[in-house]
Amino acid sequence: MSFLVPTLSRYFFRRYMVTFVTYCLAVLFLIFLVDFNESSRRLSAAVDYTVLTGLFISMLRVPTVLQAVIPFVVLIASIATLLQLNRKYELVVTRAAGVSAWQFLAPLVLANLLIGALSITALNTFAANALQFAETIVVERNLGVRQTSAAAPWLRQRTEAGDTVLGARATSEGGTRLSGATFFLFDDEQRIRERLEAESAVLGDGVWELTNVKRIRRSEPVETLETATVPTNLKAEFVGESLTSAETVPFFELGGKIATAKSFGLPATSYEMQFHRLVAQPALLAAMTLIAAMVSLKFVRFGQSLTAILGGILAGFVLYVVSELIQAFANAGTIPPVVAAWLPVLVASALGTTVLLHKEDG
Repeated sequence: MSFLVPTLSRYFFRRYMVTFVTYCLAVLFLIFLVDFNESSRRLSAAVDYTVLTGLFISMLRVPTVLQAVIPFVVLIASIATLLQLNRKYELVVTRAAGVSAWQFLAPLVLANLLIGALSITALNTFAANALQFAETIVVERNLGVRQTSAAAPWLRQRTEAGDTVLGARATSEGGTRLSGATFFLFDDEQRIRERLEAESAVLGDGVWELTNVKRIRRSEPVETLETATVPTNLKAEFVGESLTSAETVPFFELGGKIATAKSFGLPATSYEMQFHRLVAQPALLAAMTLIAAMVSLKFVRFGQSLTAILGGILAGFVLYVVSELIQAFANAGTIPPVVAAWLPVLVASALGTTVLLHKEDG
């Protein structure tokens, strides 16, 4: 028995990794098609948009989406692997040899822990840099100008010239370069004095430098300007903390982002949530293995696949809904981000462990 378990472990590990890579490639292709279709719908109206540009932008966004859906890929790959082993009687023979479910599930859990570790280091760093590059392309080619709503948060600044509220449909370079920028300038009575819509805006030394501007005032006709400036006292570091998405920050830089945001008095909830979700991801992927085992270990020669897959997908969907709901509470400040990140992991692990203990040892 001493040589049997290591040999089986390597075999199960290899079988699972092949299945995971296969499903991962299929999901990557599907994500690419969906993102390209959505990007084409949103960006195709821009003058500088081309099909090749859209394909390239979608390729850069794929790693970020993959990181979000990788728990479901792990769930489906785990179910598929266990079903294949069951259909070929390999799990039956393994159990007959005295190997428990915990022993032959251990290689799958180990594989998912490794996948989780790689996803928060290599994949996350690559995805964050790729997403930053995609945003830079959108801003530099003014592809975000025709979108219907602002994608970045709105900022309010106060200067001697009055208050200004600004927003943009796309940002790059740490939020200091805006595309599809809108500036609302207020008078002393806090009424909108004028509105500036710029194709792009760059944060300079004490001013926002706007290009291709439409100036809209109360009862005056729309005025078109090649350039314009708006005074500001915002610093590049503050703007970056306010406008930079947590998804564009690599894992190893999130700690610094959180500290910087707090030093400016800004809420760092999104950065903290992203950090704890990434830390918890290996454990979540391991829990997905237990969820998959709940619906896949019972031996049925025929007719099990559909029921098992639907059961696993339903369990994953419920877990996803619960995770998103808890994250919404965390973003609202109701619960700490660390609780929001780890509670779904603990629930999934406890549920999977309880069911398996009942089936295998009960």
